Parts: sequence; C-alpha cells; structure tokens
Amino acid sequence: MLAIGLTGGIGSGKSTAASLFAKQGIPIIDTDAIAHQLVAPGQPAYTEIVNAFGEAILDKERQLDRKRLRDRVFNNTAERKRLEAILHPKIREEIQNQLGALDAPYCIVIIPLLIEAKFTDLVDRVLVIDAEEELQVTRACKRSGMSEPEIRKIMAAQISRTERLKEADDIIQNNSFMNHLENEIARLHTQYLTLSQRKKD
Repeated sequence: MLAIGLTGGIGSGKSTAASLFAKQGIPIIDTDAIAHQLVAPGQPAYTEIVNAFGEAILDKERQLDRKRLRDRVFNNTAERKRLEAILHPKIREEIQNQLGALDAPYCIVIIPLLIEAKFTDLVDRVLVIDAEEELQVTRACKRSGMSEPEIRKIMAAQISRTERLKEADDIIQNNSFMNHLENEIARLHTQYLTLSQRKKD
C-alpha cells in the first residue's frame, strides 16, 4: 500500500483536502485525532504530560486544557520540545499500527508536523497543501476562533513554506476556489492509484 503524508501550514486546507480524498473511498489516518486519544485521562501520555507540566494545564473536569497547554508551549521552545518528546514517539507508533491494519491501494496520513517531527520515513510520498500566508491566517482565525497573534505564533513554530515545499513530492496550491481543490484531488487520486499499482507489481 502507498502511504501519502499530507502536510501544510495552519489554515492551508489540510482537513478539507483529506475529506475530499475520503469521498473517493481512501482511508485517512489523522494524527490530530491520534493525539487527542493519547492525551485522554487514563492514557500514558496524559500522565506523562501532567507530571511534566503540572496540574495547572488541567480544566475543572481534569481533562487536558489544550488552549492553556498550547499557550504555554508556544511561548517556550524548551517546553514545546518537552511535549513533543512525550507525544511524537507514541504518535509514530500508532501511525505504524494503523498503516499495518489497512487494506487499500493507498492511504492519506495527515501529519501537520510531518517534516519537523521527522516522520517522512513513514510515508512513500509527501503532499503539501500550500496557501499564501495571509490567507492561512484568515482561514485559521475563522476556523479556530484564535487571534491573529496566536495563529502567527503557531506559524512561527512551524518550518517555513519554502522549506516545506522543498520536501514535497506533490503540491496543491490552495489559494482559490473549492472546485480548484476538488480538481487537484481528483488528479492526484488517479496518479496515486497508478503509483500504488506499480508498487504492487
């Protein structure tokens, strides 16, 4: 099976692109969903994070307060790396587990930090969803309810567009209308089916 690592900056349109692949019947592995599961109370990552950052990052129900934790780690590089050291090995393991359980011509693995986390060895190709930075900010603010300074802080913690594009095997410029994105996904779907057949042969 061909594994496609789908990545892009915040607000680039990764989730929308993945949903269009899903409409083609392609399985999706979403590392954000994996991370959510890993930090649920009772999970090992939850305990490690609370031990590392203290109970101030919990809400009244003793769930992880993701906004509080995000604010803390994006203001402190050492703490962000500390959080990543807890989560990334567990996310990597779960991606491998899910890939091993799939039976499909190809699958999409959404990994926002694909390059930063050095997860490229888990996939056969890197697909970058790219967008102009101002458009990224506008979309991310609208979708998440975060402020522009918060969004820009997250963008600053990610690699630059230029560096990300250098790592890409495939690129979709997502600066225009939905029908453009749909056409690009349809084009790549055909390409990935062909590549997966070649890999099988």
